[in-house]
Amino acid sequence: MAQQQMISVWLDVPMRTAFSYLHPQPLPDGTRVRVAFGTRELCGVVDNSQQPPQVAPDKLKPVLAVLAGPTLPPLLLEQVAFAARYYLHPPGQALFTALPTALREPRDVAGQDRHCYVLSEQGRQAPPPPRSKVKLLLWHALQQPQTREALRQLHAQAHRYLADGLASGDIVALPWQAPPLQVCDALPLNPEQEAARAAVAAALGGYAAFLLHGITGSGKTEVYLQLIAEVLAAGRQVLVIIPEINLTPQLIHRFACRFPATLIACLHSGLSDGERLQGWLDAEAGRAGIVIGTRLAVFTPLPQLGLVIVDEEHDGSFKQQDGLRYHARDLAVWRAHRQQVPVLLGSATPSLETVANAEAGRYRKLVLASRAHDGATLPQIGLLDVRRQRLDDGLAPEVVAALRRRLARREMSLVFINRRGYAPVLACTDCGWTSACRHCSARMVLHLSARQLRCHHCGAVQRIPVQCPDCGNPDIKPLGEGTQRLEAALQRLLPEARILRIDRDSTSTKAAWDGIYQRVHAGEVDILVGTQMLAKGHDFGALSLVVVLGSDGALYSADFRAGERLFAQLMQVAGRAGRAGVAGQVVIQTQWPEHPLYLALQQHDFDGYAANLLAERREAGFPPAAYQVVLRADAPAYADAELFLQHAMLALGTPPEGVSLFGPAPALMARLAGRERAQLTIEAVQRVMLHGWLRSMLPQIEALARKAPRQLRWSLDVDPLE
Repeated sequence: MAQQQMISVWLDVPMRTAFSYLHPQPLPDGTRVRVAFGTRELCGVVDNSQQPPQVAPDKLKPVLAVLAGPTLPPLLLEQVAFAARYYLHPPGQALFTALPTALREPRDVAGQDRHCYVLSEQGRQAPPPPRSKVKLLLWHALQQPQTREALRQLHAQAHRYLADGLASGDIVALPWQAPPLQVCDALPLNPEQEAARAAVAAALGGYAAFLLHGITGSGKTEVYLQLIAEVLAAGRQVLVIIPEINLTPQLIHRFACRFPATLIACLHSGLSDGERLQGWLDAEAGRAGIVIGTRLAVFTPLPQLGLVIVDEEHDGSFKQQDGLRYHARDLAVWRAHRQQVPVLLGSATPSLETVANAEAGRYRKLVLASRAHDGATLPQIGLLDVRRQRLDDGLAPEVVAALRRRLARREMSLVFINRRGYAPVLACTDCGWTSACRHCSARMVLHLSARQLRCHHCGAVQRIPVQCPDCGNPDIKPLGEGTQRLEAALQRLLPEARILRIDRDSTSTKAAWDGIYQRVHAGEVDILVGTQMLAKGHDFGALSLVVVLGSDGALYSADFRAGERLFAQLMQVAGRAGRAGVAGQVVIQTQWPEHPLYLALQQHDFDGYAANLLAERREAGFPPAAYQVVLRADAPAYADAELFLQHAMLALGTPPEGVSLFGPAPALMARLAGRERAQLTIEAVQRVMLHGWLRSMLPQIEALARKAPRQLRWSLDVDPLE
């Protein structure tokens, strides 16, 4: 019997060690295998650099099968190992988080046939008879190399002709070859855009980090496109990371129009498992010249990577909020450094972390201070004091008049409120009852069209009560406004207007968003009513008026990042107006017109407001002036969660000098989906000290977790945003 080889394998389990299995031959790192784990069969990934615990060979199980499909490249394993180490996460789980769903399963995988097919000399000499019209059509097509998909479009039975031709030798398969690069006409760059393009282009071939701070409408995307053309011309690949799925079709269309012959891989959660796998395989094989995706795309293998772009780098959706709690922007910077390519972080409202890095010289700041479109200027921002105004379903008379004027001029308007549904809460006018969620520390939102109350946090749904559940009063009323209520109010106040609501309820599918986008750009909409989905990345040329409602709530938040988020959101949504030749106006309804945030917004003074926020953070010792890790626990009973964190504090002992512990304390949303949540915040002024100490303490925390009640869950969140 042949000597069995011991193989180290990562599994998708919450343990920090690899597992040993036996196989007759050595297997290279990155090989996917099927193995038995307890009563289950799992997919595993071979990593011989790991030294699992010593186990007698007769106690080890054999590898059940070596799975067909790609071998994971070494750089992906290295990137995942870094992410697991930095975010203090089990390496096996981190690795499987980074893979498309199809590669996580214990089965063979195969992508589309990307070969090209052409007639051999033998096949050219033997044309089909004239009566075989289908065969003759395909024979003529195969005089030139054709993909399997192109042949299938010529005729549904092309695969049979292809199989017969391959078997007889009349047709031969050619390896995939990139078509010649085609670049359609680019837009002229203004001097600021050209300076930014030239700075990044000069750094191609080595690592450099750039912040492209461009005001809304300044033409950041055109700078990206012209840089991408240079990278593609050099035979390299480009990774573009964006925050929202809904931005993908717009970007894909624009990129495809500029580079019609380039294979573009699109990676986001709206795709099927097969589509996502194919994009991953095209990128890993070097076939995809451009990869566009949301945060998980940062792990996509690109053997010829030449440039990394992170658009809207400030966006909070780049931070994963469960499992491996990574930040795609930060991993993109690490990856660019590791592969020695430039990384370009673009935003009109950079995060304070990025601003601090630029101030420290770690990033080079490039500025686009004027709009790219001829004649386009930043919109005028007005503050409408509504403290003594009588509002009609949340709308001030001046706002309705402004909307009516735009309607008469056939200009488009946007009414922005970051609350979907009809109203944020249903309330009793007698006893004060409100529609609280039974499972969360939140109110259930009234969705009148569906006759439901919904919790936007846990997804709970219930019917609208006909009377107050507490006192029986039938006079229960909606309080506040959501997108649905505003849509109904505008239809009543401006019946001649064509109104379109855009929120997560109206764009639940890709087809729905595509239809909405086409209607807007076809000029079939007078007034948009929407949430933050409209605040970034979209270019509506006819939009001249933006009305902002309900933004004051963020001014009262206990979250120290609330002001930064609100300023970025309002500056982004204001930037939708006046991007073409039409002058833009923004009206913000507020009860705090003298607030510094609004005054800075009026002046479009991001730099001044960011400087003030950074000074406050440094004085208070908050990020980016310090580094944080949050140890969270949740359980059906709050006492269990708090007790676990108290025991964790005792196990951690006295922290080293420069490290502070705060808590345990309830989370900002103390109850979510029926579970009580508590947290312990660990903070330090030096990142290396914080991580080193916590890494050494992890065994004690994990030992505590094993003794905790089975229903308790815990997690570590490095560099938390919430």
